[in-house]
Amino acid sequence: MSSAILRSRLISLSSKRNPRFLSSSSTSPPPPPPPPPASDLSAASPRRWSFLKYALLASITGATAYTGYASYAYTLDEIEHKTKSLRESAKYASDDGPNANSLQKFQGLLYSTAMTVPAKTVELYLDARRVIEEQVRSYTEPYTDKLLPDLLPQERHVFTLVLDLNETLIHYIWTRETGWQTFKRPGVDAFLEHLAQFYEIVVYTDEQNMFVDPVIDRLDTKHCIRYRLSRPATKYQDGKHFRDLSKLNRDPEKVLYISGHALESCLQPENCVPIKAWQQTDKDDTALLDFIPFLEFVARSSPADIRPVLASYQGLDIPTEFIRRSKEHQRRMQEQKQRGRLWR
Repeated sequence: MSSAILRSRLISLSSKRNPRFLSSSSTSPPPPPPPPPASDLSAASPRRWSFLKYALLASITGATAYTGYASYAYTLDEIEHKTKSLRESAKYASDDGPNANSLQKFQGLLYSTAMTVPAKTVELYLDARRVIEEQVRSYTEPYTDKLLPDLLPQERHVFTLVLDLNETLIHYIWTRETGWQTFKRPGVDAFLEHLAQFYEIVVYTDEQNMFVDPVIDRLDTKHCIRYRLSRPATKYQDGKHFRDLSKLNRDPEKVLYISGHALESCLQPENCVPIKAWQQTDKDDTALLDFIPFLEFVARSSPADIRPVLASYQGLDIPTEFIRRSKEHQRRMQEQKQRGRLWR
């Protein structure tokens, strides 16, 4: 009995001194490995997001820059022609027709699917640019290609006299004390009334309708001016509103444009008749009345093309030069008469 007790005490003492001493039946699985540090995961995610963000930004910037260059360098028709094959590539059609095998059909379908996004992008660009250009054209081009109605058959020989408004027929100013004031140029009534017998008179100005209509109503009480054209009928170019005589629906061989700023405000300088710009301080001005003899002679003689006639007066004061030429012509005619009498 004592030996059994002694053996049990020895076993108990041995297990206390060696804690790794375990029985085969009490073994347990090894502990799991520790998780990776949280700092590594949080550092990898921002790097990936930054790469995607900068890649997307670079793609958008490149596409915007290329679109801007294409819009500047090429017209809408040129871009539409150059991208025709790209847009058609999105439409799947097998080259071999019904004889194409499944692999060829799959390759063609895969290719057309891959080209759908760029093709649709180009189509959206073309549609957007077409709309924008139409809107811009509505502000920069005359509202129609025929600003005036057709002439009657019996009036096709009549010349069209186009007149500017400000500093040609009138002059307006604004002061704090009086507000807006409009002044008639000396001789404007006689000028309009006399030349209305020979010409189709049109006022073509870059002022707004709300200003033009009431001014002409008061200026032209005898209705000598047949048509009025204001800012919507002008062409906006290089920051200025130009008169485009080619949109008048009139023969350019029979159009004269008189303005105090003729060469600076008209796209057809060959039809321009410069006149001295007028302001209300010049009360002794006679420029309009001085032009009547020349304009009446043109209407009566009816040259086939007025542009060579105006070119012969280029750089000269037309009323003064016309009087000189008229006197010279009369002198020559008188000499011919005298020679004829001598031969008799």
